[in-house]
Amino acid sequence: MGQSGITLTDLAKEKVKASIDKRGIGLGIQIGVRTTGCSGLAYTLEYIDREPITRDYVTYDMGNFKVWINGKHIPYVEGMVMDWKKQGLNEGFDFSNPNEKGRCGCGESFNV
Repeated sequence: MGQSGITLTDLAKEKVKASIDKRGIGLGIQIGVRTTGCSGLAYTLEYIDREPITRDYVTYDMGNFKVWINGKHIPYVEGMVMDWKKQGLNEGFDFSNPNEKGRCGCGESFNV
């Protein structure tokens, strides 16, 4: 798992690594938040092919890859656990965040 800050479950790590391998390129992922939805914020996840050149990012070494988080987003994701969930026909990354005060009814966004 990661240092203090965020944690990825073993299954989430496997899925990220498998995606990077399938892409054939990538150093890791960037996790963040963006303004959207009826509750205000949504998680973002993108693959990173080159290290960010700015110092604004906090880096977590997960062994086979790294996770970058913009320092401005740390207050929103501190203590978060990223997992991989499969429910029925749907599967994907799931974020469990102690900073969330509520989620919208459709689950697309959250507030802190």
